[in-house]
Amino acid sequence: MHRTSSVLLSLIGAVLVAAPAFAQTRTVAPDRLPGYWNMTKSQVDGQIPNVGRKLDQPGCASVSYLIGSDGVPRDVKARKVVPADSDFGAIAVSLVRNFRYAASSDNTADVPVSTYYIVRFNMPRDAAAREALLARCKLPGYDNG
Repeated sequence: MHRTSSVLLSLIGAVLVAAPAFAQTRTVAPDRLPGYWNMTKSQVDGQIPNVGRKLDQPGCASVSYLIGSDGVPRDVKARKVVPADSDFGAIAVSLVRNFRYAASSDNTADVPVSTYYIVRFNMPRDAAAREALLARCKLPGYDNG
């Protein structure tokens, strides 16, 4: 019984210590991200297959992630993929995992933020068609910040 109590107390202590970090996480739209974090790499590598589903078609993939206080993306997930049955989601996740960030001058406390990035594939040349395609990959709920 004593062992169970000490484990339970340890878990409660861990939650209490972690709670302030979770409370500080903000949800930030991609266009407002430079107010918190700046990307430090101008190029990233990803895992791109030689063959895959619909890789020759126009598309996009929205990838949500948390930028930790060290500037490294965590909890990287493909949230919307157009076309849905393409392999763009896995490629986009592999790219975003390699992003790295430095805190902006306004983010002196290195506050973690949740955001997303739209990875573009074979974009149409026509501006209206391109914007319509990208609109399908926008994620709701990222307008605060």
